[in-house]
Amino acid sequence: MSHPYVLLSAAVSLDGFLDDTGPERLLLSSPVDFDRVDEVRASVDAILVGAGTIRADNPRLLVNSAERRAARVADRKPAYPLKVTVSASGDLDPDANFWHTGGDKVVYTTEKGAQRLRRVGLAADIVPLGPELDWRALLEHLHDVRGVRRLMVEGGGTIHTQLLREGLADELQLVLAPLFVGEATAPRLFGPGPYQGGRLRLVETRPLGDVVLMRYEPTAPGTGSVPSAADRHWLALACELAALCPPSETAFSVGAVVVAADGTELARGHSREGGDLVVHAEEAALAKIDPTDARLAGATVYSSLEPCARRASRPAPCARLILDAGVRRVVTAWREPDTFVAGADGSGLLAAEGAVVVVLPEYAGQAQAPNRHLLG
Repeated sequence: MSHPYVLLSAAVSLDGFLDDTGPERLLLSSPVDFDRVDEVRASVDAILVGAGTIRADNPRLLVNSAERRAARVADRKPAYPLKVTVSASGDLDPDANFWHTGGDKVVYTTEKGAQRLRRVGLAADIVPLGPELDWRALLEHLHDVRGVRRLMVEGGGTIHTQLLREGLADELQLVLAPLFVGEATAPRLFGPGPYQGGRLRLVETRPLGDVVLMRYEPTAPGTGSVPSAADRHWLALACELAALCPPSETAFSVGAVVVAADGTELARGHSREGGDLVVHAEEAALAKIDPTDARLAGATVYSSLEPCARRASRPAPCARLILDAGVRRVVTAWREPDTFVAGADGSGLLAAEGAVVVVLPEYAGQAQAPNRHLLG
């Protein structure tokens, strides 16, 4: 299942509130940050807010800069990104600004919510997801049907919380405002509950007037066969490592990363690393880890190509090395073709001994790029 890149955007007080309880919206961002948000909006394919945000803030969600709208049109995009909202109940005001400004709109809802919305006659595409809301189905529909590759989520806190808990947020853009709210009933950015473990990676900090932008990426791998946003980040890195391989006419260029359950990178490697013309990527990475490291049992191996099941250059194929290391989860971009080994099935060998193999085919092109000369 392919999903858009999901970017969560929010501004909060120092004590973690999105707003106060007053009748007017509390402005937490600075003028410089409002312009940055406008720039981000102009860069995405769709902007999503929850029904609660529409009720509370009545937002228009526009790209305000005429120059940025013109640049989108010149790039053969609509002047405004697609506007998306989510409502299980279908309780949405047809007079809200959301419906009467900007370009196309879509509402994701339940079967009951869709019946209610159709009676109202909203100027929007109404997409029922079944008896309950399903975020993965929603994101898949946005990607496959609406062509959304980058999705900006502007709230509210319930939506941000759900996407983070389900491991679906690729990036968090958090703006910290230098003030306190201190009201127990005011809305908070994140609610209590089970979140994915591990520390997020800080990728940028930037002062914007009197506020500070902090950008984070998740690091903790998914569990079982359900991929997470962090799985996509790590597999993208493995594909980048494949591009570092010395070229070969007799072997694939592959990159690999081994990541602990808490998101700690244990090792990385790539084919023919260090002048060893027969070393494989997974082999190179695992060789850098103490075999007694207890974190291997809960780790995930990310490999741009399915780990090999048979090889002539070394006694043990990579699938066997992974199993012997105690790793029981592998994420890869594409299955090994018959170029060098007929009927290669590293995934089958791994699965036969209890390992979970997750294939993310949307990265196959990136993984295959350094191997084009071998694929014909």
